[in-house]
Amino acid sequence: MSDTLNSPAFSALSAPAELGNDYPGDLADASAGRIKRRLGVYGGLNNYGVNHVTLPVGCQSALRHWHTRQDEFVMVLSGELILLTNSGEQTLGAGDCAAFPAGRADGHALVNRSATEATYLEIGDRTAGDEVDYPDVDMAVRWIDGKEFFVRRSDGSIIKKVG
Repeated sequence: MSDTLNSPAFSALSAPAELGNDYPGDLADASAGRIKRRLGVYGGLNNYGVNHVTLPVGCQSALRHWHTRQDEFVMVLSGELILLTNSGEQTLGAGDCAAFPAGRADGHALVNRSATEATYLEIGDRTAGDEVDYPDVDMAVRWIDGKEFFVRRSDGSIIKKVG
């Protein structure tokens, strides 16, 4: 890592760190310690996102979820993470990757059950109208009147606005 980078180059750690998530209520607890750096936004990208994510010991990336329109890809940079999917659990280490095609109803999340923090890259496109389903809880992200909301999957009632 160089101390003297000039645009368009930059250190991943120079991007602002965002702690936690935007989930409603107690659903935010499992990933409250997640540190996300939005590298794509920081670098001025508009068509896809690239995030550098740090998961402390015991932290989860997100609630298990899948996207209706957005492809998502992760690559573990350091440490060890457990990938949760419909098929069960598997361990990912540095250099291991996972791809999640849009529209495939296979909820996924990463959990750090190791003794040290772990980092990974998360890459996804920014397809308009993407919605998200959370198969383990009664929640989804839906567009209502041009705005994103967390809603109950069971009846569509609004829980809270996203963001």
